[in-house]
Amino acid sequence: MLVPKICGIKDIDTLKYIISHEHHPKLVGMILNYEKSPRLISINKAKELTNLKGSCEYVGVLTSPISLDLLESIKDLNFSYYQIYDQTPEQIKNIKNQYNKKIILALTVKTAEDIKQYKLYENILGPDDIVMFDSKGYSETKSFDHSLLKTVRKSIKNQVMVAGGIKIDDNFSKIASFADFCDLSGNLESKKGIKDLRKIDIFLKNINKIK
Repeated sequence: MLVPKICGIKDIDTLKYIISHEHHPKLVGMILNYEKSPRLISINKAKELTNLKGSCEYVGVLTSPISLDLLESIKDLNFSYYQIYDQTPEQIKNIKNQYNKKIILALTVKTAEDIKQYKLYENILGPDDIVMFDSKGYSETKSFDHSLLKTVRKSIKNQVMVAGGIKIDDNFSKIASFADFCDLSGNLESKKGIKDLRKIDIFLKNINKIK
């Protein structure tokens, strides 16, 4: 089984469509502080979106630097997870403990050596946390050699998520052999930052075929 995540949601109509879809994703992500992203939303918008009830869990995506003011401003929003990039194990441990959130540890990958970063965080992750391997493109839709994950999958105690350049008609059976979650954002858009409901529908139906 491969579990879908959709990231970079900006508007209530798209979110309503996703939540009501017969094969809705488990996780929906929102970009909270990456200024270069066309998917960045304000804290007020995040509050509006996360107030929408449904079966999806919400993910707040945070990139370095992560200010205390930002963390305080989102602490009461309905985020189940914080997806965190470019923070040390100690910084993530402090955020996790202080705000009682599950963590998606986001590691950016270009080479096989980059994948080994996860070892630095093993002792601070709990059983409900997720290790995510993403490309170094951040808001750009770039990829890396996902097959690199096959060599380490069995040694990672947490569930694994893969992102970066995955297409709506990708080989999801192959991805399911080395990942538990699959995250799409840019390839679900008609233009940067604008989600395409048709592409979302195709993605969710295709990934649902994987049992």
